[in-house]
Amino acid sequence: MNNHALLVIDYTNDFVADQGALSLKKPAQACENRILELAEKFRKNQQFVILPTDVHQPDDPYHPESKLFPTHNVRNTWGRCLYGGLQTWYEKYQQPGKIWQIDKTRYSAFTGTDLDLRLRERQVSTVHLVGVATDICLLHTAISAYNLNYQIILHTGGSAGFTGQNEQFVFDHLKSSLGAKVIE
Repeated sequence: MNNHALLVIDYTNDFVADQGALSLKKPAQACENRILELAEKFRKNQQFVILPTDVHQPDDPYHPESKLFPTHNVRNTWGRCLYGGLQTWYEKYQQPGKIWQIDKTRYSAFTGTDLDLRLRERQVSTVHLVGVATDICLLHTAISAYNLNYQIILHTGGSAGFTGQNEQFVFDHLKSSLGAKVIE
């Protein structure tokens, strides 16, 4: 069986909204319709939609990102809420085991989470990636997925990176080094 799962990575206010702590702003906001379209398609096809979402503690001296980025995606804050229509869609359709959100504390959605276990329980062999940032969390999630033997599909219309140059590197790298499909 070739089950598919859509991973909507870090599509939160802090990464997308104009006032977000680490926002990609307009490029990330432009992904909203494509992300919602894919989420709805997966839901209607009885496939899995998983929302791996960064969660941090303010000024955590032990977390490596504390030295690299401003505090972001703190639990129970506006910044960690899903952005725009995705929050409404998720509240309407969340379903344990079918459509759910998971906490992640590292770039890769697989590191320190039970994502791999949950995907294998559901016999998922292909992961579709959307969200932000293409050049950080999507890249690292894709590398982990490759190392765990998943097929990877990255939807460019549903992802945004910090720079176009970084995004193009990721697209090329995923295709040439990971055998991923990179599609609109």
